[in-house]
Amino acid sequence: MSALPMAGVPANVNSVGLTKNDYRGAPTTLCAGCGHNSISNQIIGAMYEMNVLPENVLKFSGIGCSSKSPTYFMNRSFGFNSLHGRMPSIATGGLFGDHTLKGIGVSGDGDTASIGMGQFKHVMRRNLDLVYIVENNGVYGLTKGQFSATAERGLELKKQGTNPYMPVDICMEAVISNATFVARSFAGNAKQVKELLKAAFAHRGIAVLDIISPCVTFNNADNAHHSYAWGKDHEEPLHDITYIAPRQEIMLEKELEAGEVREVAMHDGSTVILKNLEKSHDPFNRFEALRVLEEAQQKNWLITGLIYVSENKPSLTDTYNLVDTPLNRLTEADLRPAPEMIDKVNSLMF
Repeated sequence: MSALPMAGVPANVNSVGLTKNDYRGAPTTLCAGCGHNSISNQIIGAMYEMNVLPENVLKFSGIGCSSKSPTYFMNRSFGFNSLHGRMPSIATGGLFGDHTLKGIGVSGDGDTASIGMGQFKHVMRRNLDLVYIVENNGVYGLTKGQFSATAERGLELKKQGTNPYMPVDICMEAVISNATFVARSFAGNAKQVKELLKAAFAHRGIAVLDIISPCVTFNNADNAHHSYAWGKDHEEPLHDITYIAPRQEIMLEKELEAGEVREVAMHDGSTVILKNLEKSHDPFNRFEALRVLEEAQQKNWLITGLIYVSENKPSLTDTYNLVDTPLNRLTEADLRPAPEMIDKVNSLMF
């Protein structure tokens, strides 16, 4: 039985005193049925269930349908809608200025895999403490549905002809670039999207979520790899994933043989529970992650779940050993060296 709410406290209020509506944003202006709207709804649900204060989250985006999404969730959070492909550098500056905040960046397959590929690569290697969501639909939805860099080879679109190029695999690029958390999901699998969002938010460092998000206007033919129909028919989950909040008690007393359960600990003490289904996938093994992604590409599978996670690499703020006080709150007295230190430096120079 669940605990009864305290007298005078509504049952729908979380532990920080907020209702789910407190995590919503403006009404969406995207097409009805767009997968991006489903992702926004799961962000709202995840932040509500994790008892996150919206004021402790920074939202970032670039340009494209996906980059409109932060308007539709957490309207109490500060946000920055940047230039096309430039979201990672803006996020780096914002989170470097105040490392006590958590960042959520929303990008698209064009914003990340085309004009923003260079910035995507560098934010991976720097391990910024950011949840990097790619709302991946394989087309440029704001400019009438041209092929994006993630569109599958051979895709035929009515006004664009046939795509002759091999697609960019966002997850493979992230693993190769030494990202410390890499996962993929499908907007039509709402439960998995929300659990992966929780796990990503608990991770310290860069957490990449490549979410296949069908464009119902330009790329939703049944044979298109970014459509709802193809996603439902070809999805191959690596495991069922459930996020477990930080706790003191031990979850498992002994190892289970049938339906192996593996715990993946996050930096803040929270835990992700992986229950393997057909594959005993080891998310700690980087080479296994690349093998699984390559196999999926060859066999035309949509691999979803937590593909890779690393706990050993320091985040960007750890690398620079920042002081506890956020940089944007340091005063002139904090930043100015003492006179004796200036004298010491000058004496070494002459």
